[in-house]
Amino acid sequence: MCLIAWNWQPGSATPLLLLGNRDEFYARPAEPLHHWPDAPILAGRDLQAGGTWLGVGPGGRVAALTNYRSATPVRADAPSRGALVADFLQSPLSAQAYLQALQPEASTYNPFNLLVFDGQTLLGLESRGARIVALQPGLGAVSNADFLTPWPKLRQLTARLAACVTRGDTSDEHLWPLLQSRALAADAELPHTGVPLELERALSAVFIATPGYGTRACSVVRVNADKTHFSEQRFGANGAAGHSSLTHPSP
Repeated sequence: MCLIAWNWQPGSATPLLLLGNRDEFYARPAEPLHHWPDAPILAGRDLQAGGTWLGVGPGGRVAALTNYRSATPVRADAPSRGALVADFLQSPLSAQAYLQALQPEASTYNPFNLLVFDGQTLLGLESRGARIVALQPGLGAVSNADFLTPWPKLRQLTARLAACVTRGDTSDEHLWPLLQSRALAADAELPHTGVPLELERALSAVFIATPGYGTRACSVVRVNADKTHFSEQRFGANGAAGHSSLTHPSP
């Protein structure tokens, strides 16, 4: 994932509503959203490294991951970050215990942000400083910087999600347009992440579309008391490429 926003309301009928976009090279192979035959996971699957960017598991568990953007080349010998998502979804550990166990190993991976929900608690981990982030109930978001860093597209998505929540318009049909906005940020508002200015502009949109790289999946996840509902719209270089809507039991 490269952009995630959520509304966390403990004790409500829908404790967690999560939206996210996965941005990736179109050439990188992936399976669409499905129930994995070899694990109790509902997610898409990266066929290059075997992990996933966003998934749900037993007990209402949810995990999602974003990369940290910088000009530093990634290490080819680093373990797969997507494996962390699948590992948490199958783990018996609480969100806090899982992230504490991961902290000493965080630097062995290329930089990432990991968001985990164990059915009760929502937490984040920033790998650069191996810092566990205590997230507060309500709206939040993360992109390719530290949690809650106010990049323009993060501010746009959270503001529009807040408006939908206030109006009670949180069905998929109201949320897809939020994830598919192609509005670019003004140059003065762009972050400085070490990539060329033209690329920084293109990456400032919530929904990215460049010749070889872009938003491959838009996702909406709802955790309810008895089940988790997961919807996914997929895209390729030529536009829309499919849609799935599946459920996973929470108990």
